Amino acid sequence: MPELPDVENYRRYLEKHALRQKIAHVAVHDTRSLRHMSRQKLSRALAHHTFTTTRRHGKHLFARLDNDGGWLAMHFGMTGRLAYFDAADKEPENDRVRFDFENGRHLGYVDARLLGRIELADDIDAFIAHRDLGPDALSDDLDSETFDGLLAERKGGLKAALMDQSLVAGLGNLYVDEILFQTKLHPLAHVQDLSAAERRRIYKAMREILRTAIKSGAGSEGLYKRLPKSYLIPRREAGAKCPRCGGKVEHITAAGRSTYFCPDCQKR
Repeated sequence: MPELPDVENYRRYLEKHALRQKIAHVAVHDTRSLRHMSRQKLSRALAHHTFTTTRRHGKHLFARLDNDGGWLAMHFGMTGRLAYFDAADKEPENDRVRFDFENGRHLGYVDARLLGRIELADDIDAFIAHRDLGPDALSDDLDSETFDGLLAERKGGLKAALMDQSLVAGLGNLYVDEILFQTKLHPLAHVQDLSAAERRRIYKAMREILRTAIKSGAGSEGLYKRLPKSYLIPRREAGAKCPRCGGKVEHITAAGRSTYFCPDCQKR
């Protein structure tokens, strides 16, 4: 599933390839990718206009329209991504919505499993509040003290809390496993059992891991080869060798999700 690092790189990709290009046409190949609107409404909102800037909050990507028409909001579900291409015969498979630019090039919203969504938003802050999203995990406003206060108020499973978008927006299964590994915390640990020092370690690891993943090209092929050798992510397989102690990685279910950890490093 695309998480914060993937979506941040999608944001940069859109900025690089699709800003300030006039949209000639919008082709909707599958209306199941649209939320609260028809293909006609989307086309009317975007045709003959341009994207002027972008913003990301958690796993959501926003592109501003030049006509004060608000923002195009995109969520990428389990398999979504963006693809910029220059000829119709190069259109990627599972391209659900395609933005055709007047210069003859195209931006595709690709989503094999149809779990993502595209919608229009008048105001991003209202959009975030309506969906009860917490602060972005890399926001400048989310300092260690603020994060400590948010986490200290929680009870129950630690992994479930970190994946809860109302606590902090942007984390998912993959990067939460990495955060727990780097902080040597067991995936079945409980939030209320954490010390203040452990909460600070989680915050620091979260920020470092997300920034490293962005820099390493999250959302593109070959990510696992570019991540640090000390990371668990490339070894998320039962029986794999732990990059820290050489023990065996184990698989369990935590917070309803497949979870990988080292029982020797992450003792409960």
